[in-house]
Amino acid sequence: MPKPAFKRVLLKLSGEALQGDAGYGLDPATLERISQEIAEIVGMGVSLAIVIGGGNIFRGMSGSSKGMDRSTADYMGMMATVINALALQDSLERAGVPTRVQSAIRMDAVAEPYIRRRAIRHLEKKRVVIFAAGTGNPYFTTDTTAALRANEVGAEVILKATKVDGIYDSDPMKNKKAVRFEHVTFRDALTKDLKVMDATAFAMAMDTKLPIIVFDLHKSGNIRKVILGEKVGTLVSEKA
Repeated sequence: MPKPAFKRVLLKLSGEALQGDAGYGLDPATLERISQEIAEIVGMGVSLAIVIGGGNIFRGMSGSSKGMDRSTADYMGMMATVINALALQDSLERAGVPTRVQSAIRMDAVAEPYIRRRAIRHLEKKRVVIFAAGTGNPYFTTDTTAALRANEVGAEVILKATKVDGIYDSDPMKNKKAVRFEHVTFRDALTKDLKVMDATAFAMAMDTKLPIIVFDLHKSGNIRKVILGEKVGTLVSEKA
C-alpha cells in the first residue's frame, strides 16, 4: 500500500464538478468516478472531509445579479449544496465508503447539524464527512467554508478541485500562452492577483499557513496523485 503524504485533508468540490458534460444538474457517471477515487484514498487510511458547492443547480451570486434579494439567493444556493451532498453521500456509500453529511442549516431529516467535535469524531472513525449548506450564512462562499472547516477539523491541506490543471498567470481558456505555476507563495498570489480562492477564504488560509493545492479533477487519478505527494497542479503555501 503506497504511503500518503497527508493524514487529513479537506477536498473542495465545486457543484459544476458533479455535472460532467451535462451542463446542469448531476451526472451519475461523474459521481461514480469521483466516488471510486475517494474510496481509493480512504482505503489508504487518509482522513477526508469534503466541502461541496451548488453551482450546478443554483448560484446565489447569479440570482442576486438578476434582481433577487442577495440573502434569499444565497440561502437557495445553500439548499443546492445539500442536494449535491446527499447525491455524493449515496454514491460514496454504494462504493463502500462510510459517510456522514453535516449541514450548517438544520435539516435533521436528511443531515446531521454541523458540530465540530462530532465531525472530528467521524473523521477519527474513518468516515468521510461532507459539509453542506456553506457556513449557514449569506454573503459567504463555499471557498470560505472550505478554509473555515479545514482549520476547524485540523486538515493539513486544502485540495481545490477545478476544471483546469492549476493556477495560471492569466485565464488559460482565453489565452493559449498562459503560463502555469507549479508553486506560488501566499504573498505572490496576492501581489500577482492570482485567482486562487475568494478573498475571505484566501486570507484565512494565509493567516493559518494552511497550504492549498489547485488541480484538475477531470483527469482520472489526480486525487490519488495529490494524496501521494506527486507534483500535480499548483501548490500555494507560505514559503517558496
